Amino acid sequence: MSNHSSSPEAGGVLFRVEKRSGALLVGITALIGAVVGSVATEAQSPTKMARVGVFVPGSRSGDQFQLLVKAFHHGLRELGWIEGQTVVIETRWGEGRLDEFPSIASELVASPVDVLVAWGPQAIRAAQQASGTVPIVMAIVHEPVAFGFVKSLARPGGNITGSAFQDSELGTKRLEFLKEIVPRLRRVALLWDRGGAGDSGVRAIEGAAGRLGLQTQQLEVQRSEDFAPAFMSAKKKGAQAVFQVASPFLATHRAKLIELAAAQRLPMTCETTLFVIEGCLMAYGPDFPEMSRRAALYVDKILKGARPADLPVEQPAKFELAINAKSANALGLTISRSLRQRADKVVE
Repeated sequence: MSNHSSSPEAGGVLFRVEKRSGALLVGITALIGAVVGSVATEAQSPTKMARVGVFVPGSRSGDQFQLLVKAFHHGLRELGWIEGQTVVIETRWGEGRLDEFPSIASELVASPVDVLVAWGPQAIRAAQQASGTVPIVMAIVHEPVAFGFVKSLARPGGNITGSAFQDSELGTKRLEFLKEIVPRLRRVALLWDRGGAGDSGVRAIEGAAGRLGLQTQQLEVQRSEDFAPAFMSAKKKGAQAVFQVASPFLATHRAKLIELAAAQRLPMTCETTLFVIEGCLMAYGPDFPEMSRRAALYVDKILKGARPADLPVEQPAKFELAINAKSANALGLTISRSLRQRADKVVE
């Protein structure tokens, strides 16, 4: 007669003890199939990768935003975040369709993502409205306090942080350079859209113009169809130049803006070097690709446990002055030797 008893042991192996003829025979029967199956399943389960949402307001076919996204990806790789290996990147392109931004942001939040990166105030606003808990990194924006994205630059205080520049300081420098190129400048038209610039941004530039003895005329646009009437209005009312206020919407349509400025023979100062390469008279502003690359630093810190509320908003340290000498010649303007020497890029 044999007595049987069994008890589970560590590792999922079941021991069976049998007594036969007074001798204790210990037979170990491992449930090999079950153990091997368990190990195999565990080995095949992928390690959970971080998920980063990328919300680009412009078009995927546009070179400007492609350049910014590429710079951000480069920044991630520098920090060891390799797409498909250590991080999943969910990218959505707004294609300039502002009415679809809320649904795009909500889709990214629901996907779900561990952190969401956005360019420009409209995309950031949509992300802010989509979630008050998912960390949001501002890759490029201006006046984030005025827009209500953060409480202060030093202490953001919520789920948003990142990089930003201040229109009041930047506007003053852009107007100073414009006055050097257009020495008899007295009246400047400000080309802006409310969603991209905001009232506070325009007021800051108006204040800078006033301190330099310049009069301003507002040219608010909401659709691309508004561009031609705006430039005709500027010329008719005596504007001697156009100040293009930073805006993803206007950046998307920069080719048309440059064409209209040339047709009306209005010197135009623009937000980035890319405008100048395509024909805008001059630009002075942050290195946007560098700001995009540095957005990866915020993503890295957040994925490693930092809270957006505790990460101060960074302001750019590098600014570029670009001048299109060919456009200046077409307008009968002269670029001084001094200004050429100070420029980071001169397009001949």
